[in-house]
Amino acid sequence: MTDHPPPHSTTTPRPAPRPEELAWFRGAVPYIAAHRGRTMVIALAGEAARAAEFPDLMRDLAKLHALGIRVVLVYGARPQIETRLHERGLKPHYAEGLRVTDSAALEAVLDAVGRLRLHIEGLLSRSLGQPGTGNARLRVASGNFVTARPLGVRHGVDFHYTGEVRGVDTDALRALLDHEQVALVSPLGYSPTGEVFNLSGEDVATQVAIALNADKLVFLTEAGVLRDPHHGVLDQLTVPEAERILADHPDLPEELANHLKSAVDACQRRDLRVHLVDRRDDGGLLTELFTRQGIGTLVSREPLERLRPATVDDVGGIHALLAPLESEGILVHRAREHLELEIDRFQVLEADGLIIGTAALYPFGEDAAEIACLALHADYRGSGRGDRLLTAMEGLARERGIRRVFVLTTRTAQWFQERGYTPGQVEDLPETRRRDYNRARNSRVYTRSLGADAVPDQS
Repeated sequence: MTDHPPPHSTTTPRPAPRPEELAWFRGAVPYIAAHRGRTMVIALAGEAARAAEFPDLMRDLAKLHALGIRVVLVYGARPQIETRLHERGLKPHYAEGLRVTDSAALEAVLDAVGRLRLHIEGLLSRSLGQPGTGNARLRVASGNFVTARPLGVRHGVDFHYTGEVRGVDTDALRALLDHEQVALVSPLGYSPTGEVFNLSGEDVATQVAIALNADKLVFLTEAGVLRDPHHGVLDQLTVPEAERILADHPDLPEELANHLKSAVDACQRRDLRVHLVDRRDDGGLLTELFTRQGIGTLVSREPLERLRPATVDDVGGIHALLAPLESEGILVHRAREHLELEIDRFQVLEADGLIIGTAALYPFGEDAAEIACLALHADYRGSGRGDRLLTAMEGLARERGIRRVFVLTTRTAQWFQERGYTPGQVEDLPETRRRDYNRARNSRVYTRSLGADAVPDQS
């Protein structure tokens, strides 16, 4: 008979998850919930399929499917086509950045695209039962989803079987997605008369995302990411900002320029979000979608961050922001029920559907108002967002005819002084606020006049 260790056994315990692993997962949970049931069109170039890490990328795509995301994968095949042409003793021909596809080249295109489709399907199928996929049944389906028309003759060049997207069979694609299948879309299009055309994978992905009214279009780039003058990644761009980059930087790598043009087109025609992610970053797709900071560039029609009045639905997000500061004694504890009762006092700073900042305004007649609960998520501090919140609260006070605002603080006195607040006394507080002043906390009082000559500091 086998002996079993008693419940109080001193056997070496199983190693606990590292704090950074728990932090990553906890931070990802809101994004996992937000993306569930959403449609994403993900585009990758043929170069990705030649990389040693391509199986890992396919496993990451399988993870997206397992998390309930509706995935449409669009692939290019340029290097594979080049190989097939070389094997046939044919030379590639290009014009205006597009392949000239005569009948001989079309055979190489069909061969390359078909082989790559089978390769991708095989890798996704191998992802079944892999760690992180939840043992979900992953089915991949492809088909003639795209109708096309020939480019014809342009500037004297006959493009033969090179075409452009004419339409997308959204009913067929949605049916696949509704049945929890990954839709695999090739860079081929079909005419109503049965002809096959070689298409730009970039154009196919963009038009499919627009036609489906997808939530996101993701380009896994081979040319790196967009960077600012200090070589930092440009994490967010609005459509006007993207257009300005295209106009001011004609030397931008062709692939990045094409992605940016596609992003502008997609955002102008549909209110979707376009991500540019370096395909070579291990786990870059997951990092971009499931972390606050991301790893690539996100292009959208409007700025992702917006400051708005809080609603009862925001109580959980506000409470999560305030709780760490309350535990440190920086803010006074407020129960959820208290927040619900006073939710009309709060403003929230929202980014991509998540609450990253908050502040509250408590008026005391027309004489004064308290700015309280000013808090930012740790990942967004030191970026000017605190100034934005403070300025907004001062603006609300002005709109209500309030002449003076004050704050009570135990740790951030210097920050408020740098923004024009001057030291005050408890006796300077409105009488009703004075009665509630907690002398055990010994908070410092700082005030600021909102007279006509007081201009908000927006540095």
